[in-house]
Amino acid sequence: METAAHGSWPSPVGAALAAAHDGRPEYPGTVGDELWWTAPRPAEGGRRALVRRRADGTEETALPAPWNVRSRVVEYGGRPWAAADRPEGGPLVVFCHFPDQRLYAYEPDAGPGAEPRPLTPVFPVGGGLRWVDPVVHPDRGEVWCVLEESTGPAPTDVRRVPAAVPLDGSAAGDRTAVRELTAERHRFVTGPRLSPDGTRATWIGWDHPRMPWDGTEVLLAEVAPDGTFRDARTVAGGPAESIPQADWDAAGRLLLVSDRTGWWNLYRASVGEDGTLSEPVALCPRPEEFGGPLWKIGHGWFAPLENGLVAVVHGVGTTSLGVLDPERGDLVDAVGPWTEWAPALAVHGTRVTGVAAGPYSSYELVELDTRTGRARVVGAAHTDAVDPAYYPEPRLRTFPGPGGREIHAQVYPPRHPAFTGPAGELPPYVIRVHGGPTGHAPLVLDLEIAYFTSRGIGVAEVNYGGSTGYGREYRERLREQWGVVDVEDCAAVATALAAEGTADPARLAVSGGSAGGWTAAASLTGTDVYACGTIVYPVLDPRGWATGETHDFESRYLDGLIGPFDRVPDRYEERSPVEHVDRITAPFLLLQGLDDVICPPAQAERLLARAAGRGVPHAYLAFEGEGHGFRGADTLTRALEAELSLYVTVFGLDRTDVPDLEYRT
Repeated sequence: METAAHGSWPSPVGAALAAAHDGRPEYPGTVGDELWWTAPRPAEGGRRALVRRRADGTEETALPAPWNVRSRVVEYGGRPWAAADRPEGGPLVVFCHFPDQRLYAYEPDAGPGAEPRPLTPVFPVGGGLRWVDPVVHPDRGEVWCVLEESTGPAPTDVRRVPAAVPLDGSAAGDRTAVRELTAERHRFVTGPRLSPDGTRATWIGWDHPRMPWDGTEVLLAEVAPDGTFRDARTVAGGPAESIPQADWDAAGRLLLVSDRTGWWNLYRASVGEDGTLSEPVALCPRPEEFGGPLWKIGHGWFAPLENGLVAVVHGVGTTSLGVLDPERGDLVDAVGPWTEWAPALAVHGTRVTGVAAGPYSSYELVELDTRTGRARVVGAAHTDAVDPAYYPEPRLRTFPGPGGREIHAQVYPPRHPAFTGPAGELPPYVIRVHGGPTGHAPLVLDLEIAYFTSRGIGVAEVNYGGSTGYGREYRERLREQWGVVDVEDCAAVATALAAEGTADPARLAVSGGSAGGWTAAASLTGTDVYACGTIVYPVLDPRGWATGETHDFESRYLDGLIGPFDRVPDRYEERSPVEHVDRITAPFLLLQGLDDVICPPAQAERLLARAAGRGVPHAYLAFEGEGHGFRGADTLTRALEAELSLYVTVFGLDRTDVPDLEYRT
């Protein structure tokens, strides 16, 4: 074992390698005996490809470039495709194409030259028509989904409604051929789910200023023979009860996830002949999460099987895939190395497929046979890009915070098979802040973390107060405290690592994107803990967010995170990094996508203008064609190298293999 200064170690985990493995498979679905999903393609401009796994186990790309299977509904999108297997003609796939947001139908086995055909029109107003969460109903000749329609030039000029699109293409040039399924109006909705007997439909809705993790409503309607919805009514939920998923079991009973007890648990209720709902009964009451934040339309944490069992994603902090017997309350988990399961499950007979990852494996498609309990990887299988000896080894930690509150975190010390640091030298550490802020940092292999730890730089991911996975009380610690609790919790972890002799107190950095970018910037203006910071597509001016500078979905998010703007305007100024640039004394790197409509570049430019001439070194990289969340391989590579370059300069690391940054003062 060689001795060398922390941060100077050679590593095969390059930025380009990390970029090539960025992203994850999403939205699995079964088409006959085949498994389909969407997959990232960083080297192809960050598009999402549609992949099929044939019955013999071979994988192939179902749609070549430039087809990009991704929705922009609520800007974060959601489930962008669905399919039906037609015995007479093979699979019929319906998907949303990202560039024009139209729905297309595709028959991949129709023969040579088969191309997708549009089902929906181009619409000239604002952002046009967008679609998400489709379900194909071949017997009805329709696909049911969510329609998001721009009604004017402002980001908040938008309406959403469950809708039916004809499969014959008659709506491709005629907006009026789209059938809106209900007159019941909510600002946000999920796609409708049809009961097994075809007589009822259910969906979820909510309105500003609530976010879906604050409170949602489950709606129920009768489905008339002509396909119209009648007598739509709210049957569950409310302003203080979050229900992120509702669906039917094989017997026609309603299953729903609710946090009415403070934890998202699974419930079941019967529907009477008059459409009333019986009191929901908890099927497995536990202080665990059986649901999560509905950031994307179509996310699902449970999937009923035909035999009455229910597949569930559940856990505290980390998650497992389990099979629940609703009658007995028994829950048996799949055995394997996975610690994070995405909220997307596909069921085929007695088999359940999900997307899972672990501390030493990236996200892959895992199938659980509920008859035998055996789990196996069936798609997008993880392969070690480098010797696993270069992977970080996580340590789950709970740190004390202000007032004695607990703070959950994952600590990744430096790790290298051939190098160690000098005796007495503490390593630099990066405090990574996840986005959301209603989200969490999963315990999974991340080559961006390995990029730093294999070079001798430690990383700690903080699931600060407000994070999901620990119950409603934990995530509501951030209510009206954004910019306070998150900053304090990250600082508490950083100072604790330094105090215990794990991290060098003089070489601490903070890094985050989106809401994590806000916390990183607020940490630089509000604390003196960090020697530098990396701020990525951030929120920087909450007043701008509250006055029309972001998209509709999050335009009232700050009502809960900071307080209603009309009631506490001074609080927005007090916590704004833009308003307190004069407090920043540490060098920083700012990374921004120029096509970002969620955290627009105008906020970054506002901060840069106020930082100019203050003598604090800072660098700014803006990327054309990138939105909220970088996707292209070149962008991902440059961004990661730039972050390391900042640490090389500020921490005095002995490296010459990263590009120099052009600093402004």
